[in-house]
Amino acid sequence: MPVYPSLTHALAEALVDVLRFVEDSEEESMDTDDAVKVLEGVAQLVGELSAEQRGELGDLLGAMAEAEVDPVRREFLEEFPEGFGLLDD
Repeated sequence: MPVYPSLTHALAEALVDVLRFVEDSEEESMDTDDAVKVLEGVAQLVGELSAEQRGELGDLLGAMAEAEVDPVRREFLEEFPEGFGLLDD
């Protein structure tokens, strides 16, 4: 079991795993409308973070992507900032 350097890191890992699961779920296992609500809800929450918080999360996701050995998960981590509204417009 991995040991994370902070609670923030552990929660970011969990959030990424949940969002990947929701995004990759087939219609038979998860209602599409429910999946969209979850993904949009996270995007809205991320959009409401302060600039400092968005920067902190972006840095953490970048570090997570660099350390990731699974290419599919790495790609998800690299695309997360844009896909979930973490970047400033």
